[in-house]
Formats: sequence, C-alpha cells, structure tokens
Amino acid sequence: MAVPDFNSVAWFEFGTDQPEKVQEFYGELFDWTYLRNTNTPGVTYHSVMPPGAQRPAGGVWESEGGFPNYAIFYVLVRDVAATVERAGELGAEVLMEPVSDTAGFSFARLRDTADNHFGVFSAPAP
Repeated sequence: MAVPDFNSVAWFEFGTDQPEKVQEFYGELFDWTYLRNTNTPGVTYHSVMPPGAQRPAGGVWESEGGFPNYAIFYVLVRDVAATVERAGELGAEVLMEPVSDTAGFSFARLRDTADNHFGVFSAPAP
C-alpha cells in the first residue's frame, strides 16, 4: 500500500458503543482484521487492517456510551493546527481541538459549513 498524498482521505473511523457488532459486520463484509491500538491512553481503539495491507487504514473507537455513534473520514494534512485554523476561517466548527498521541500522530475533528463531521490528521516524520 502506497503512502497517501497530503490532502487526500487517508483514514476512517467508527465511534461506537457496539464495537463487536461493527468489527464482526465489516470483518465479514470486507475481510478486515483488527489490532488493539494503545497509543492514546484511556481510549479503547482497534486499528482496521484490510486484507494484505502493511498498515492500518482506519479504526474503531469504543465509545462505551460516552458519545453518539458515528462514521467519519480523515484527511492527511501537513499541519493539523494550521488546517484547523484555515477551516475556522472558512466557517467550520472545531469539534475537537488538535491533539497528539504517543506515536506522534496529530488529529482534530471539525464540522463543515453543511454540518458534516470530518477529521484531519498528520503523521510523524519517517
């Protein structure tokens, strides 16, 4: 799998209070497997591994009822903070300010001007 280009959709995420159902359904439908991700303390997260992939393509965040279920996409960007600032200038609402995990990934969530929830992220330098 090639490294995605900047400003392309490069990750997806399900937030759910029924992670077993999500994993079973998409695992059966697309032959996905799941790996526990421990890079964000206090979060139960499983990375999605498509068949033959060398790296995860998405994730399942176990909400434990803490937030409504959702499915969103993330766009790979060079600078999360700068992208969030620019999105705000264009009228987006910041739903989650930029944060980083212990592996060096930064991410944020926004709502666009048509009320769609999406995310942006950057990866640590190789």
